Amino acid sequence: MPPISDPRAFLEKLFYAAVAAADPDKALVAHLPEKPKGRTVVVGAGKGAAQMARAFERLWDAPLSGVVVTRYGYAVRCERIEVLEAAHPVPDESGLLAAERLMAAVSGLTEDDLVVALICGGGSALLPAPAGDLTLADEVAVNRALLASGAPISAMNAMRKQVSRIKGGRLAALAYPARVVSLVVSDIPGDNPALVASGPTIADTATRAEALEIIDRYRLDLPEAVTRHIANGIGEPPLPSDPRFVRNEVKLVASAAIALEAAAGVARNAGVEPIILSDAIEGEASEVGRQHAAIVAKISKRGLAPQSPVLILSGGETTVTIKGKGKGGRNSEFLLSLACAISGQEGVSALAADTDGIDGSEDNAGAFADGTTVSRLAAQGKDAVDFLDRNDSWSAFDALGDLFVSGPTGTNVNDFRAILLQ
Repeated sequence: MPPISDPRAFLEKLFYAAVAAADPDKALVAHLPEKPKGRTVVVGAGKGAAQMARAFERLWDAPLSGVVVTRYGYAVRCERIEVLEAAHPVPDESGLLAAERLMAAVSGLTEDDLVVALICGGGSALLPAPAGDLTLADEVAVNRALLASGAPISAMNAMRKQVSRIKGGRLAALAYPARVVSLVVSDIPGDNPALVASGPTIADTATRAEALEIIDRYRLDLPEAVTRHIANGIGEPPLPSDPRFVRNEVKLVASAAIALEAAAGVARNAGVEPIILSDAIEGEASEVGRQHAAIVAKISKRGLAPQSPVLILSGGETTVTIKGKGKGGRNSEFLLSLACAISGQEGVSALAADTDGIDGSEDNAGAFADGTTVSRLAAQGKDAVDFLDRNDSWSAFDALGDLFVSGPTGTNVNDFRAILLQ
């Protein structure tokens, strides 16, 4: 088969196929709960929560009310559900007010009422609700320490649940005796719904002992009030065995696995053989980049790529232990590490992006790379390894014009990585 003439356009097409597979309008239709005798109240949080709310409104042919919170700039118009905006990835006062609104929305309900929780990635930061004597500043400090630590998302959320009045199933507990149905778009490796957005409506088995171990393992620099709160075991989150959750239901409506399969299908139709490594890859982004480069080298040595194009796909959520002061996200860091390892290799093109449309703190979803990335930087008098050491991958790809900007996608099934060999 002839090679793909425009690798970047092809990789971009795969990205949008993956995103489309997690589109709320498609994902929710098969998972609607039975209508209740009483009220239907919708709550939600995450970077795709507004789009989920709009889709639910279109599908629900009965009265409802509710409120959801999403990231600044991610709101869409809804008719019956109020959409609030707050800061991500570091919480702010607007998020605190939004959390109070969600908790108020589910208070005072009866056993005839139904709460539909629309949960997706990003909800942890969007729902600050410090517990006990803790303050918003304390919760912000926890988030900042976790984001810089390199801890996996499971560890981050285990920590967040210990310092919150809304996470770890507490929002569902507030809704009791109403029935709670959680519709979850997973951005978590392994798709444990209790970890998505730190599970505001889904109880987990995470304990304060685990949180204390995480503090020690990742050497988290936290306010004394936070460590004291956790050590004292004040208000630990409810366990899944709590009788208040007996009638509740959790439905996984979209995930990285579904998204990657959709991209693989597009590749097959184009005559490209897809290989899905995993939908749950974790680890340091730069190390995962080097591991993917080793897989590229192995496939190339076996002579597969020259005979027919091969596509390597993977998902999950890598982490970045911040040591420098540059700009970037985990996908661009992965990609710059990959670029360094494949430098000079012909016929290799890659895209790494976050399916929510934002990688890190800037406005790009990710970036493109190939075997010429390092040499093109060198032609500008710039060192790719230096950018990587400073956690400044955004600046490297910006200098080359290789950033990938999709805008908000309305969903979030985490990292999307595609490497084309031909």
